Amino acid sequence: MPTYEYQCTSCGHRFEELQSFSDRPLKKCPRCAGPVERLVSGGAGFIFKGAGFYATDYRSKEYKQQAQSESAPQASETVAPSSPQPAGEKK
Repeated sequence: MPTYEYQCTSCGHRFEELQSFSDRPLKKCPRCAGPVERLVSGGAGFIFKGAGFYATDYRSKEYKQQAQSESAPQASETVAPSSPQPAGEKK
């Protein structure tokens, strides 16, 4: 059931009411019994949590293993620092 937001036109009191889609909108303020109007709200939000959504969560094991091996540094890529050559010598 959705939650509707109302505001009293007399006292300005804002409140929420859990109602069915088929329920009629409320007409009286619970504080002062003045007239209320139903407000347009932004609706419910949702948050994506975790490392990823769909593209990474539902991949095959082979894809995940390949991606992990590509991101890990490999021993063949490591280059030993070259020592400076003395002037005048050629290899």
